[in-house]
Amino acid sequence: MTRWENYLRSAAAVLEEYDGSVPLHHFLKQFFKARPQMGSRDRKTVQQLVYRYFRLGRWQMDMQVADRLLLATFLCETAPDAMLEALRPEFSSHMTESLDEKLAVAGLTWDPAAVFPGIGHLSPSIQKEDFTRSFLQQPRLFIRARPGRKAALLKQLEKAGVTYATAGPDAIALPNGTKTEAILPEKNWYEIQDLSSQETGLRFHPRKIEYWWDCCAASGGKSILLHDRQPDIRLLVTDVRASILENLRRRFAEAGVREYDSRVVDLTAPHPATQLPHTSFNGIILDAPCTGSGTWGRTPENLYYFDPVKIAAYAALQKKIAGNVSKLLAPGGTLIYITCSVFREENEDAAVFLERDCGLRIEESTVVEGYRRFADSMFVTVARRD
Repeated sequence: MTRWENYLRSAAAVLEEYDGSVPLHHFLKQFFKARPQMGSRDRKTVQQLVYRYFRLGRWQMDMQVADRLLLATFLCETAPDAMLEALRPEFSSHMTESLDEKLAVAGLTWDPAAVFPGIGHLSPSIQKEDFTRSFLQQPRLFIRARPGRKAALLKQLEKAGVTYATAGPDAIALPNGTKTEAILPEKNWYEIQDLSSQETGLRFHPRKIEYWWDCCAASGGKSILLHDRQPDIRLLVTDVRASILENLRRRFAEAGVREYDSRVVDLTAPHPATQLPHTSFNGIILDAPCTGSGTWGRTPENLYYFDPVKIAAYAALQKKIAGNVSKLLAPGGTLIYITCSVFREENEDAAVFLERDCGLRIEESTVVEGYRRFADSMFVTVARRD
């Protein structure tokens, strides 16, 4: 048996054992731990094969696993591949061609509905063909330069010989797998943050001494961005998970954010205001819990395992939270509603709810498109209390 066939067999073993109940990268870590005989190159190759397999969603599921793994390699990769040279020479000579040309070589037609679960739920502005094809490529690693640090960051990247691209005023795109902590040791110079996530922050317009509340703060990326735009605000960060607030505090310490209040708060409770130090905010960031469907280029196992039935539950949760927190928005204040979802029910329908049921005026409501830019796709609504 050749090493290529061994790789295919190992990848098939992963696919047979994995059931989608935990993130794929966690499962692979345990899978490889139980097989110490596999070297680093073996692990990397098998991991790549498995991720490519899931990038096809449930398209071409009638194929044998090994054949589908090889097809996925052909469609996802653009450089010559030794495995295809050995096992599918009819594919290997077409690696640099366009996706349409590759599909013609394979005798196949792309099927967006088979690739992406719940495609009928997509936000209307999303182009289904381009969006689903984007899953064949992993989104890039993006960092955000902190104020005044971009030139120094670029100098360090150049010194280390790292290929990069600037993608806006503060965004820098890096190759996936870049060891930022080794190349850029000054952690307070930058934040790892997707391009679209950075762009949602362009809607933050805090003024000095205003009260701002990041109500689903998670690890605090949006709050740090907010603080960088205006350090002299009074900031409250909350989340329902105590453990993730511990992560936030460590991240804030590294970023040099000192003046803030943090609380564990359940925003689905009937009266969340009783858990807060203030009951009126000039700005509220609601980065709502969601399906995460705009980020599945990074976690393509969701293309295979996600059940669209879950969309309604997330949409109901988002409306419950939005209804509760919007009551605490001061007159003239702004609520920025954000998801990393591409589903209409979590996006445009939520904006309708904010206007119709919460009495807010919508100033902007848009998909922050990442699928044509090797980035995540997100949604942002800016709503004001008149």
